[in-house]
Amino acid sequence: MEIFAKHTDSTSVYRQDHVLECSNLFPTSSKALKTSHREPMLHAEVLSHSADIMCMQAMDRIEKLSPVLEQAGYCSTYATGSGKQHGCLIAYKRNKYNRLDELVIEYDKQEVREDSSHPAARIGSSRVTRNIGFVVALAEAGADHQGVIVATTHLFWHPALAGILIREVLNFRQSMKLDHWPCIIAGDFNFTPDDPAYSLLCLHMSRVIHITIDPTVPPTTKKADNEEGDGSEADPDRVINNSRVATLSDGLLSDLELTSLFINGAKLRSAYDEGQRAQRDNGTTSDLYTFGDRVSSPLTRLGAHEPMWTSYTHYWKTTLDYIFFVDTPKHSINVAGYLNPHRTTDMDTGLPQIGICGSDHVSLCVELLLS
Repeated sequence: MEIFAKHTDSTSVYRQDHVLECSNLFPTSSKALKTSHREPMLHAEVLSHSADIMCMQAMDRIEKLSPVLEQAGYCSTYATGSGKQHGCLIAYKRNKYNRLDELVIEYDKQEVREDSSHPAARIGSSRVTRNIGFVVALAEAGADHQGVIVATTHLFWHPALAGILIREVLNFRQSMKLDHWPCIIAGDFNFTPDDPAYSLLCLHMSRVIHITIDPTVPPTTKKADNEEGDGSEADPDRVINNSRVATLSDGLLSDLELTSLFINGAKLRSAYDEGQRAQRDNGTTSDLYTFGDRVSSPLTRLGAHEPMWTSYTHYWKTTLDYIFFVDTPKHSINVAGYLNPHRTTDMDTGLPQIGICGSDHVSLCVELLLS
């Protein structure tokens, strides 16, 4: 994706989620799951954008990727959750940035409340995920007083983790006295644009009115397949196995506490939602297909202009990946360009596919300009 290097320059930032081999989850991917085929595809795709900053999740085989990045002019830093075989990586062009510091956020250890004598209640988690957020402060080469805070993550489905990520990114920036630096937060958030967690991140509270209140509301019907497809299939994850009903001693956040966790942070802006919305408003494209088009969401709603898909496999097809950013009091960020998302017809067989994409998630890449 492109973010600022100076007031008039740009840097590019790229986000990619690498899929781990599991043939039963990807029955249509065949040879694309084999390391000998998938790895060269992933390396080529990563380098093809010539991004200045790259955020990657679910990364393994770092010993194979690191030399490729180094030869292409990148430095990189990598972190994993406890006991995990894959993690998050942030890479940056060595002639444009210097790494000042970094932070690993272990979500399982983050407290969400202080007024409790029970350690479990202070953390308030319903499941150990071993997932992390990874934050790096990058100073512009030759100008240490200017730079950007870059964060990436691969979230579990708990919405509170997204709030914790934002809280810790802002705390990290403040602790380094870099409040004038913008923040770029890119990753696999594992929630869709119409999920409450997305609305909380963007501080956009949405409500619905049932047909029993407003008889003019059109009845919901099953959406017919179209050129872009609707991706509807039975969800194998509806039943939460090996679980029990939470009790007060578990300390799970109430609705008000969860909302407060986000509201006390910062409002995130989405690069793709703003970029594609501007394209549609300007009438500069006639073949724009977005998440909102797929789910018949009002196009005025934040998130409606996210990519139609960011993950497309045989069993699941949805939008889970985003590039967010946070303005500073002195500067604002504008979306100058973005990589066009894949069309459904490109991925119809299900990712990964040889010659199309080596991951089950597509790449996101945007150009951001500081003004």
